[in-house]
Amino acid sequence: MATSKVEGSSSLRHAFGGVLSVFILLLIGVVAFSIRLFSVIKYESVIHEFDPYFNYRVTQFLSKNGIYDFWNWFDDRTWYPLGRVIGGTVYPGLTLTAGTMWKLANSLNIPLSVETVCVFTAPIFSAFAAWATYLLTKEVKGTGAGITAAAILAMVPSYISRSVAGSYDNEAVAIFALIFTFYLYIKTLNTGSLFYATLNSLAYFYMVCSWGGYTFIINLIPMHVLLCIVTGRYSSRLYIAYAPLVVLGTLLAALVPVVGFNAVMTSEHFGSFLVFIIIHVVALVYYIKGILTPRLFKVATTLVLTVGIAVCAVVVAILVALVASSPTKGWSGRSLSLLDPTYASKYIPIIASVSEHQPPTWPSYFMDINVLAFLVPAGIVACFLPLSDASSFAVLYLVTSVYFSGVMVRLMLVLAPAACIMSGIALSEAFGVLTRSMKFHITKYFECSHTEAPAKLGESTSTESSAPLENMTKSDTTEKPEVARKEKVARRKQKKEKELTENAHVKPVSAKKEKRPLVLPLEASIVSVFLLIVLGGLYVLHCVWAAAEAYSAPSIVLTSHSHDGLHVFDDFREAYAWLRHNTEVDDKVASWWDYGYQTTAMANRTVIVDNNTWNNTHIATVGTAMSSPEKAAWEIFNSLDVKYVLVVFGGLVGYPSDDINKFLWMVRIGGGVFPHIKEADYLKDGQYRVDAQATHTMLNCLMYKLSYYRFVETDGKGFDRVRRYEIGKKHFKLTHFEEVFTTHHWMVRIYKLKPQKNRIRGKSRKSKLGSKSTSSKSGGMTHKNPWN
Repeated sequence: MATSKVEGSSSLRHAFGGVLSVFILLLIGVVAFSIRLFSVIKYESVIHEFDPYFNYRVTQFLSKNGIYDFWNWFDDRTWYPLGRVIGGTVYPGLTLTAGTMWKLANSLNIPLSVETVCVFTAPIFSAFAAWATYLLTKEVKGTGAGITAAAILAMVPSYISRSVAGSYDNEAVAIFALIFTFYLYIKTLNTGSLFYATLNSLAYFYMVCSWGGYTFIINLIPMHVLLCIVTGRYSSRLYIAYAPLVVLGTLLAALVPVVGFNAVMTSEHFGSFLVFIIIHVVALVYYIKGILTPRLFKVATTLVLTVGIAVCAVVVAILVALVASSPTKGWSGRSLSLLDPTYASKYIPIIASVSEHQPPTWPSYFMDINVLAFLVPAGIVACFLPLSDASSFAVLYLVTSVYFSGVMVRLMLVLAPAACIMSGIALSEAFGVLTRSMKFHITKYFECSHTEAPAKLGESTSTESSAPLENMTKSDTTEKPEVARKEKVARRKQKKEKELTENAHVKPVSAKKEKRPLVLPLEASIVSVFLLIVLGGLYVLHCVWAAAEAYSAPSIVLTSHSHDGLHVFDDFREAYAWLRHNTEVDDKVASWWDYGYQTTAMANRTVIVDNNTWNNTHIATVGTAMSSPEKAAWEIFNSLDVKYVLVVFGGLVGYPSDDINKFLWMVRIGGGVFPHIKEADYLKDGQYRVDAQATHTMLNCLMYKLSYYRFVETDGKGFDRVRRYEIGKKHFKLTHFEEVFTTHHWMVRIYKLKPQKNRIRGKSRKSKLGSKSTSSKSGGMTHKNPWN
């Protein structure tokens, strides 16, 4: 009866714990969703940044025309006159996910617009990512660590920065796919289930559809498999977790048009194939060892290793040949930038020009992961006590993500789940030790305080009950002697069983005594718990502040606070609305590539370059035009059939991310293709200046003129609030461009190319207007190469 009661109470406790865990996870999902809504509450339901506008435009096309037209869509409004095949150059995971959600909502008679679904996709998947983190951490260190890690991930600023409402980018769904793929891999590794291995391949396929960062998965998992093999931790579960992923995952990845045969032809995937061969050789060795005698096993091992080394040598030779035939050794530019942080700045300035591709600073780590930076080392130590396949994978994931985040600030997003997992493990282990210590001291105190009274009560009750018991035993012995003998035998057996159990419990007691150092003093435990709670509260405050102030503002609508109050700068949408309503549908707009997606989506006008950056020569052409004098720039834009030029200028309001600050990248990218553009011509003693000490080339280039035209009229001095000095050339006129629109705060300026004038040779123009002037026009219209 006692054992059944104990089992019943334990099962009830587990059931209650399960219900409580589900309730806590639901609350974590609600927190993850709601903390990302500050952008909608403070501003409005609007798409953020630059890339999300392209994704929104593609989702609109998908929901309107269907998936078959989406795969075959040729977009003639981008990269004029080249165009772009959208279905074969975009990762479709985000678009298909949002389109499916929109279609499902409309089938349930929920009237949601495509824009609304796009705005709230990232917050919804942030809740899914938190739950996936719980599942992954639970497989590594248990339920407590999983719940803690999920709560931390739901609020970590690094993830919030890419998943606020309106941040409709690939990372919105890719981080969930990344964590869920890792969870299914660890689940398969722990269980050896082929069912979870198949699900793991499907999750990897969704990751491939969603983000180019899938190469991180297909390289991290082989590294972990190789680590397990080298450290002697090979098992059949490891084979089941890895082999189906390589075979089925690669076949599925090749179905994605943007990946295609790159899944088997690029260097990012070769490591997985090499480890695939190695694990089969190891599996064959273990299999032979189980069926042969030791003597035959040595012979067979020699044979298998010989054949295996030969096969590996052939495969490596083929891979080396393929790699050597590629100028970039089979690696993409971004991958080479991760392996060699100086590669992009040397050879591919278009990659180095992106701000999110720059290495982070130390304060950015504290901003994005805050106190997790101090908890991660404790989590690493906890993973080694004891070390398992799952915990070793978590440590490897952390180490690699720390390296990649140090190379590229954008990959702080990949570090965030690893830091949350390690911090959750550290906090769970710390709270486990502290609460166990408090429980030990409290129970010991109550036992000591109540031992005297129960002892006295026990003596009195034993004396009172001894007399009737003696009478009963006497009567029983006289009436039933055989029963008394059986009771004696039973008592002897009970005594022997007690002695055996006491002897059996000697070792556990000694073991417990050996673990006594883990029991901390009561005062230290209480203070430590209090400090951890305070630390958690500070982390929550920082996360809420980051979500509300640092990462909620959309880049298309800017705000600033001053003594006059709140100022809203809505110049971008003002400029795009002007283009949409005051230009022809077929007009072409030239700008730097940063604003291409927004111009196409919001102004519905054809652009020369955009944020896809797939054609470096085309971008260099625009950079060369911006870096050239006005006449040469006009010839370049006119050859591209450009009618309007858009520039972003922040000198009046102090907006630092304007085109003047980006101008040196235009010069470098243009000079990389057209050698007559030299960066040194725009620098004065190695310094980039736009004041009176600026170079003649700088003061006469198109970007300077379009940015500072009539700027002196604002304050009479031409003081640039971003560069913090007066401009050098204040009074000048435009000969080949005319200003057609400038926004309220001068942040966006739009110019129109003037029509080409008649060219008349000779000193006296009035006397040569007849047939002679006609012949002179035909002779004067020489077509030069505008890029030379």
